[in-house]
Order: sequence, then structure tokens, then C-alpha cells
Amino acid sequence: MDKRQAIGSWLSGPRAAAENAGVDFGYRGQQLGLPEEGPGSIARPGRRLGALAVDWAICVLIAYGLITDGYGQSTSNWALLLFFVMGALTVGTVGFTPGKRLFGLRVVTLETGTVNPLRALLRTALLCVAIPALIWDRDGRGLHDRLAGTVEVRI
Repeated sequence: MDKRQAIGSWLSGPRAAAENAGVDFGYRGQQLGLPEEGPGSIARPGRRLGALAVDWAICVLIAYGLITDGYGQSTSNWALLLFFVMGALTVGTVGFTPGKRLFGLRVVTLETGTVNPLRALLRTALLCVAIPALIWDRDGRGLHDRLAGTVEVRI
């Protein structure tokens, strides 16, 4: 192997090196039986982060405008509490938050296609902790989704 190939494989990362060695990873969601593109496919990270930003902004605005007087630590704490309540209630009933609806996303379980309130409560609590949401598997699901048995898909 010459220097260019060695540097190229290092820059491309372990997935590209494994694919060059003949490993077939498939597409995101293939192991879950989901389509590669279109409705029902795994939500991409950009859409998920956009929906999260919209939901967080809504909660901060409500906390800032209705609950606290001025922006401070208490505003952030109230915003987190509102985010938890909004996520648990909306995902547990209709399957999406306002941000997810805006970005065309929905949270479902693979077995039934809907999320029961207990799964939504667990998923939202883990999302509020933030660390499980930052650990993803090869299908693009966060640890919070894996532990709750849910998946975020495109509508």
C-alpha cells in the first residue's frame, strides 16, 4: 500500500476502510426493515436537529415570556421542564412535537407504528439527559430511541 492509499483510508474513516475491505453495511434503516428513501425512512440528522431546535426555542420563549421575568438560569430550567412535558405529551399522543411536525418527522415503534405514553415518557426523559441522544447506532437511531424501542421516521 502506498502513502496515498494509507492517508486516504485514514481520512475516510473506519467505515470507508471496512467497505473497501468488502463489508456491506447497507443503508440506514435496512436492518429495521424500513425503506431507504421517502416516507417511513429513517430521519436524517439535519431534520432531527432542526426539529429539536424549534421545540427548544418554543419552550425557551414560553419560559421567558410567561414564567420568568428576564433570562437566567431559572428560564433554562423551566424551558427544560416544558420541553419534557411537551415531548412526553405530544409524542405519547400524536407521535410528534411541533418541531417534528414542521420538519415532517414522526416517532413510531416498529411493532405497532404508534408510541404508547410510557415509551414516550422514557424517550423524552433520556432526551433531556442529552448524552443518550448523542450516541447513535449505524442506523442513525440515538440511544434514547433504542432504549425506548422507538424510531424517528419521515412522514
